[in-house]
Amino acid sequence: PPSPVDSSEEPPPGEPSPAPPPVPDTPAGGERMDECGPVLPAGAPQPPEGLTAASWLVHDLDTGEVVAAHHPHGRYRPASLVKTLLALVTLDGLRADEIVVPTEEDANQECTCVGIVAGAEYTVDQLLHALLMRSGNDVAHALATALGGVKLTVRQMNELAIELGATDTHVATPSGLDGPGMMTSAYDMSVIFNHAMRQPRYAEAVATKEIMFPGGPGEEDFPVRNDNRLWGSYPGFLGGKTGFTDDARHTYAGAAERDGTRLAVVLLRAEQRPVRVAEQARQLFDYGFTLATGEGTDAVGTVTTEPSTPEPSDAAAGAADDGTGAGDGAVAAAGTGEQDPFGTTGWIVTLVVTVLVIAGLFVAHRRGLLRRPE
Repeated sequence: PPSPVDSSEEPPPGEPSPAPPPVPDTPAGGERMDECGPVLPAGAPQPPEGLTAASWLVHDLDTGEVVAAHHPHGRYRPASLVKTLLALVTLDGLRADEIVVPTEEDANQECTCVGIVAGAEYTVDQLLHALLMRSGNDVAHALATALGGVKLTVRQMNELAIELGATDTHVATPSGLDGPGMMTSAYDMSVIFNHAMRQPRYAEAVATKEIMFPGGPGEEDFPVRNDNRLWGSYPGFLGGKTGFTDDARHTYAGAAERDGTRLAVVLLRAEQRPVRVAEQARQLFDYGFTLATGEGTDAVGTVTTEPSTPEPSDAAAGAADDGTGAGDGAVAAAGTGEQDPFGTTGWIVTLVVTVLVIAGLFVAHRRGLLRRPE
């Protein structure tokens, strides 16, 4: 990703920045997915004008076929799109009716926030809807706390990303706020979003336009509305997720259906000018449906969620102690066992030194006996 514009990605004192995930020899999704410009079918018209996203991808949700893309494996920051990974970990780890009581730390996160109240009671289902509809960072932290803490949750999110084959992705925070090493790609987010849309509870949550959310003890419930601008304005829209940080800029993932074809659009590092990001997504949907339903248009790649277990590398090892536990999860998911931090060499050196010390003491003792007065 480009250099950050602020200090949000500085690691804690004494901790190194995580190394980026290794670049595979063969690009996930097919040979053309390693191209750095427009990736279009032969004879296809040019993409819509006014697209500001540094990276984007359009694919068929049902077949996985990539209709068109631009710099699909370019690595950028996900912003709140990473909440989809958090939602998937939540779906696996917490029951829908389980009660979560947020802490003061949960409630006081850097916003965008829904407005949860420390000490109040919420169901996981209520928090999941608020997470995906309003993109609450306070809700993200509360769910991470309920899952066992931020460090463990980030580790699980990274493990799931690798399991799905999203090997450009490194999660640093559960909310999508920028952190050391945070990155993904349009291809990876397409993989993650495709998998999420196959989960009924996720698909239902992103397809919800409005809910009444608990207001806390003694307070009235209040409406939480879906912040996706394509609701009510794009026919067949199925839902999606938006994101923004100063470093990531604007990010977007969404799905729509037309005449039985379901497409997903992902944009990374987009700007609102001269064309708003929601309008850019709309144009890519129209463009994608034109290509997907055209005669003789071949796919340029495939979005697949087959498990991926790349060999551990120096870069992966460097990410193993990044302060989030994420690197540990990546190494574990890659098939390595728990390692002795002291290392085999360390134990051998210790043994040799011990033997030399004992020998030295023995020699000194013998010399002392020889020199002892009568």
